[in-house]
Amino acid sequence: MIRVNNIHLDLNYDDIAIQKAVAKQLRVEQSCIKNCSIFRRSVDARKKDNIFFLTSVDVELSINEEKVCRKCKNAMIAPKYTYEVNKYNGNVSPVIVGMGPAGLFAGLVLAQSGAKPIIIERGKDIDSRTNDVNKFWTSGVLNTASNVQFGEGGAGTFSDGKLNTGTKDLRQRKVLEEFVKHGAPEEILYNAKPHIGTDRLKTTIKNIRQEIISLGGTVMFETKLTDINYKDNKIQSITVEKNCKSEIIETDNVILAIGHSARDTFEMLCDLKMPIESKPFSVGARIEHLREKIDKSQYGKFAGNQRLGAANYKMNVHLENGRGVYTFCMCPGGKVVNASSEEDMLCTNGMSEFSRDEVNSNAALLVGVSPDDFNSDSPLAGMYFQRELEHRAFMAGGENYNAPVQRVDDFINNRKSHALGEVKPSIGPDYTFADLNAVLPDYICESMKQGVTAMGKKLAGFDDGDAVLTAVEARSSSPIRILRNNETLQSVLISGLYPCGEGAGYAGGIISAAVDGIKCAEKIIESSI
Repeated sequence: MIRVNNIHLDLNYDDIAIQKAVAKQLRVEQSCIKNCSIFRRSVDARKKDNIFFLTSVDVELSINEEKVCRKCKNAMIAPKYTYEVNKYNGNVSPVIVGMGPAGLFAGLVLAQSGAKPIIIERGKDIDSRTNDVNKFWTSGVLNTASNVQFGEGGAGTFSDGKLNTGTKDLRQRKVLEEFVKHGAPEEILYNAKPHIGTDRLKTTIKNIRQEIISLGGTVMFETKLTDINYKDNKIQSITVEKNCKSEIIETDNVILAIGHSARDTFEMLCDLKMPIESKPFSVGARIEHLREKIDKSQYGKFAGNQRLGAANYKMNVHLENGRGVYTFCMCPGGKVVNASSEEDMLCTNGMSEFSRDEVNSNAALLVGVSPDDFNSDSPLAGMYFQRELEHRAFMAGGENYNAPVQRVDDFINNRKSHALGEVKPSIGPDYTFADLNAVLPDYICESMKQGVTAMGKKLAGFDDGDAVLTAVEARSSSPIRILRNNETLQSVLISGLYPCGEGAGYAGGIISAAVDGIKCAEKIIESSI
């Protein structure tokens, strides 16, 4: 199998067009091609009058492939990737705390190894959780144990199902293949910016859970970690609470994949003197534009092409004040959603379904903050900072968890909005006009204003005065890092405890969290041999 890089394909390409392009690149007859498939595909939109797909194609030839590769500098023998799961030889089931991407994939690999893992999740199964989330979005009735943050699949379930990652770890291929095996669209294997969509992600997650159970694993929903019990710096057991009753689960290995919003668990770990440090993260608001305008800015006359779909963007600027402002978790053709998980606090997130066909597109508009901004030496100072901002947003929105919103033009000119322009907020259960300058700290607001203006020079219309800001976005990543050994991935305090994923401070998205979960599972399997 040969991998041919730098193949340009028209937006309306078909299988014959792929074969012709590959044959031309390899300088062989088209009849020599036995089969071919796209390995990687990205959109090249640098020239708005000539947008095309830039691809890498895997092709099998009926002639000597090594000889062909020597003639073509853009071709190489395609490396084969297979993921082998070693056998677990321990006698005690490992326990996984949390069923987001890190916990889910740690559980899957452990189950495939024969370890029969026990997964505890404080929230509900995906179907029950979806009912609770929809009830909150329509009525404002918040279930603090079952919401956008807590439950099967983790916070990423109610997002875009984006699988973008900066990691070069080959385990990401294992993650993508497992997603496809369990129901995700096959295109995530080759798209440069893959996404599943929250609607399809739910079924995929459920299917992975069912495989874990079929391999002997146990999944315990509505079960909350309340204590970690250890002796001589070695894990002995954990204490959990289910139906208001405590239960001790004995184990010698625990993967702590608790997610970035398990704030009461952070406090419990701090009380246990767990080595934790405060870390930088980002805060800001969601910015919403008309999808058609973003598509037009990105794709010009090609906007609306089905193969292109709704347009993405990703921008960042560095300001003279030393702050960085950037867009994050961009949701083309999506909605801004209420992602609150604590009473009297309000936070937002973005969500798209697979079709990405909603009226608006949105992204987080974020400003970096560091422990120097928190005015406290507590390892939980960042978490308390998040809570303060979310409470301000709740108060600004008024009753029923309405979200505070503001037109960009009004935000820049420090005045409360009283009417909307062409962009209508998509968040539920409802929204309230507010001045976000009174919600976020001055240095955040000033940085956001400069950032919007600068980004408007990069993407036409981004600084549109009618664009809508919805506050507050405060959970871009975990505010803490639970310290672990770089080699063993175990806690620097407790042997057999594996801080894992985004909540522990070692990941930043679905793929990187899933990869970290796999790495922790591998360490447990290795230690059993």
